[in-house]
Amino acid sequence: MTNKYRKIPQVNDVLTYFESKNIEVSKELVKYVSISIFNNFRNEIKENPDFDFEKEDIYRQIETVLEKGDFYSFKTTINATGVVLHTNLGRALLSKKAQERLVQISSSYSNLEYDLDQGQRGSRYKQLVDIIKTLTGAEDAIIVNNNAAAVFLMLNTLAYDKETIVSRGELVEIGDSFRVSEIMERSGTRLIEVGATNRTHLKDYTDHINENTKVLMKVHTSNFKVLGFHKEVSAPELKDLAQGKDLLVLEDLGSGSLLDLSKYGLSQERTVSKCLKEGIDLVSFSCDKLLGGPQGGIIVGRKDLIDQIKKNQLLRAFRVGKLTLAALEATLFEYLDEEELIKNNPTINMIAMTLEEITAKAEDLRDQILAQLPNIDLSLEDSYSLVGGGAYPEEKLPSKKLSLKAKDKATDLERFLRLSRYHIITSVYDDQVHLDLRTIKREDFPKILSVLKEYYKD
Repeated sequence: MTNKYRKIPQVNDVLTYFESKNIEVSKELVKYVSISIFNNFRNEIKENPDFDFEKEDIYRQIETVLEKGDFYSFKTTINATGVVLHTNLGRALLSKKAQERLVQISSSYSNLEYDLDQGQRGSRYKQLVDIIKTLTGAEDAIIVNNNAAAVFLMLNTLAYDKETIVSRGELVEIGDSFRVSEIMERSGTRLIEVGATNRTHLKDYTDHINENTKVLMKVHTSNFKVLGFHKEVSAPELKDLAQGKDLLVLEDLGSGSLLDLSKYGLSQERTVSKCLKEGIDLVSFSCDKLLGGPQGGIIVGRKDLIDQIKKNQLLRAFRVGKLTLAALEATLFEYLDEEELIKNNPTINMIAMTLEEITAKAEDLRDQILAQLPNIDLSLEDSYSLVGGGAYPEEKLPSKKLSLKAKDKATDLERFLRLSRYHIITSVYDDQVHLDLRTIKREDFPKILSVLKEYYKD
């Protein structure tokens, strides 16, 4: 055991070794990577009595990490799960135009808070407003760092120390144990829960309206759905109830959508513009889900209410930076032409992808794999994909998958793919590893093939 530990070199030995190597990195980075890898080897020695290595193995591993930039903890992955908006894998992918705008704005000074026409300080909250108004029909808009922040700011500004009435059936828990009800309560409003989990009637709202009531709230239930004996009050019904009572109707649309996606096989959901046409005072929604943009939240609706939110001192805590604004603006401009949007926006493209298109991709990848690995146990099967990101919880999109038999256990193959240099994320069931082709890009085919060749090389 002691001899194995002695095989681990000193940091100075590593620095001397890499002096002759043509790797353009600093000595401090070499030290950082070396210490991390030394610790990995020490842990492996401690946990695995049969583990053995040579000093050259450590040098090679350090060199590989430095050459490939694997010292970054934030890594790219290949999403083979079929979940389009995979929360754990970063949700929406940005379009090429949005990526280009990120590079342009991040590598230059910009008019983030400068009015070019007036030659004086401007407001970042004026950026993007015109395109959002065009796409939604809203009087005004404001962008914050996510939809939870949008909900918080609406209530903190408009219903602080007042009552907000909301259905119990809409107080869901969202990702990472965050509860909508607790976010709303932290805003300073007094939350009045009405109805039951599965059924809420208009009378439930009516019976709780008093002189302290300020908001009637509608919340999209995200990835939670009640089936069977169920009733909810629609936002237009709440708007009718609010008439003449000095009450506001606010709606958290969750993922939110600027398009009617029913034409692509999903059920019909109210779009942002539909909500505003129904007279809802303010609507909030996410940018990084069905919109297919960077993480952010948008509030649209009445200008007088947006103006009040802009004066809220807490807005600074939730403001977005220039990179979010640049990527979001590019994403929104693509919505002006739906045909171009489907081609360019990865999220909308994957949702709208036909089964014929997915089948062609699946057959192509299958044939490439079999050409290199003719003895592999692989089958092309029917599958279904999910939208993900809390949107359309019951919706299944027909898809195709490649199912692989492992050399030993399916979990071993899954782990090998996941920990490979391309970090291929798959699904495992029925003792097979599955790759859904809806969320796999064609440019990733060579990467998948190279990793499979490594695994099956024996």
